[in-house]
Amino acid sequence: MEKPQFGIIIPARYGSTRFPGKPLVELGGKTVIQRTVEAAQSANPTIGIAVATDDVRIAEHVQAFAQVVMTSSHHISGTDRCADALQQLNWNCDVVVNLQGDEPFITAKQIHLLVDCFSNQSTQIATLKKELTSIDDINNPNIVKVVAGVNQRALYFSRSSIPFLREEGHSSTYKHVGMYAFRPNVLLEITKLAPTPLEKSEMLEQLRWLENGYAIDIVETDWASPAIDTPEDLVKAVSFLV
Repeated sequence: MEKPQFGIIIPARYGSTRFPGKPLVELGGKTVIQRTVEAAQSANPTIGIAVATDDVRIAEHVQAFAQVVMTSSHHISGTDRCADALQQLNWNCDVVVNLQGDEPFITAKQIHLLVDCFSNQSTQIATLKKELTSIDDINNPNIVKVVAGVNQRALYFSRSSIPFLREEGHSSTYKHVGMYAFRPNVLLEITKLAPTPLEKSEMLEQLRWLENGYAIDIVETDWASPAIDTPEDLVKAVSFLV
């Protein structure tokens, strides 16, 4: 079967609570959003790359090196912003990759791991996991965990440690690496769903999709990008630059 045709949409907003203006801050001589676009370009998407934003400052900066789509300022999540952009772009593609604007260290290999899932016609959504070995990470509610079935489809995502390891050696604990790929029709469908009880409990939007019966394929990766959530994280991220 031919490789799925895919495009990458990068949602980027200016008003982060913990780090306002994050997409435009400098990281090793380039902005965070420019480095994220370059990471996307390394995967050679067959359809294209677009940055989706509601902020004129980000748009004016990005238009020098990438396509920009202006989206509503009322979106709650990057997924909603991605769907808004897709409707404007009118791409004829098999897969849409949603790459957050603060992920400059995502690799081309990881993007292709997700896209390759869609060679299976039953795949609706795909995302990544990485094994956790640190007890501190396993018990950290800021690190989202995922468990999957034997078919490598998500059973549940949680901020709690899952599965509970009553006996050692039977299962590993995996971190959810939050980059997604979607069938275009599925992306548009899930953004019309109302919030669900489990989603509200854990504050994880992917639980809304599971609660409504959508399947999420899980692919294992050996790399998890360093988070850039605070100015302190930005300083640490410099060490990851090649």
